[in-house]
Amino acid sequence: MKTQPLLLAVLLLAGCASRVEPEFRTVRVEVPVQVPCRAPDVAVPPWAADSLRKTDSLEVKVRALLAERRQRIGFEKELAAAAAACR
Repeated sequence: MKTQPLLLAVLLLAGCASRVEPEFRTVRVEVPVQVPCRAPDVAVPPWAADSLRKTDSLEVKVRALLAERRQRIGFEKELAAAAAACR
């Protein structure tokens, strides 16, 4: 019974004595890594129809709505460009 701990100690010391130096190698591993998107923030423009009043004429309201439509189209193009930059 006493020989088992002694045998274990001898084996452990023998393992330390036959130590082999590790070989160092540089290995290149290509793995896709997620990168956060660095697209600029798109500012929401001041919409033309937000400044309309109830007392404005119909012509002023239609012009403001047409201007806002052009603003929206431009804003959507900027958003699409920012989203495409993140692909």
